[in-house]
Amino acid sequence: MRADNGQESTAQHAPEAKAAVTLRTHHTETGVAVCTIVGDLDFDTRESVQGELAALVEEGTSPRPPALVVDLSQVGFCDSSGLNMLLRTRAAAEAVGTELRLAGVAPAVMRVLELTGADTVFSLYDSVEDALAV
Repeated sequence: MRADNGQESTAQHAPEAKAAVTLRTHHTETGVAVCTIVGDLDFDTRESVQGELAALVEEGTSPRPPALVVDLSQVGFCDSSGLNMLLRTRAAAEAVGTELRLAGVAPAVMRVLELTGADTVFSLYDSVEDALAV
């Protein structure tokens, strides 16, 4: 690799570790989609999580779930990218008539929601069971 001054540089960059996130989705007998997120909601994971959640509420999805419950009880970290992803998911769900419900919101996520005032725009439930009981 050449530095700007024309000299060879021997600096090597270690490959960055990507944060892992796992999503598990199932549908209830009433058609409600439940998606459990395990891992972090951040810049590195936002696209994969957004893609999965968007697929659940996309206009072409048939049948479209009446509600999407996102279980956040196993999320260890959430940054502004994760928050923006949740807000975009809420808007997309609302646009097609699917109610977004956040369940079991982990303390790290709740802190971000409270600091930004986003806790007032989401339907929050203590557990998935509570979110399904609506």
